[in-house]
Amino acid sequence: MVKLDNVDRGILHELQLDARNRTAQEIADKVDVSASTVRNRIAELEGDGVIEGYHPKIDYEKADLPLQIMFVCTAPPTERSEMVDQILDIRGVVDVRETLTGRRNLYVEAVGTSTTDTVRISDSMHAMGLSIESSEILRQRQVQPFNHFFFTDPYADGDDNGED
Repeated sequence: MVKLDNVDRGILHELQLDARNRTAQEIADKVDVSASTVRNRIAELEGDGVIEGYHPKIDYEKADLPLQIMFVCTAPPTERSEMVDQILDIRGVVDVRETLTGRRNLYVEAVGTSTTDTVRISDSMHAMGLSIESSEILRQRQVQPFNHFFFTDPYADGDDNGED
């Protein structure tokens, strides 16, 4: 567990907003420290495993993968964690979420071009011993940065996204 201070929290928030286009100086201006402090803190957060990576947000439909499917599965509790890597090896699987419940304990998001992909993915999961409880075609997915690192609003301008 890493103890985060307000500078770390501010840096994480800014990176979540747009890590690719935020410079160290822009982040520094927001969190009121120097750019070198921001670079050092980011290196520490990466080294401590708080920041695990930087990933693009992909519009799968525009990338000619029009089907996004959410499979809700049940895996034997003692095998659930080990199955995650196997599921991620299935072509088309983009996200696996593991829950602590006994049933419906894996949520698998996959993309594909046709129902043939859906069948191939579900057949692969069945072959592993997973029980597919439901599968739904996703219309859209919206994700937002976690913005509750602060107990009070860190930005005095009243704006909830921290931009001036």
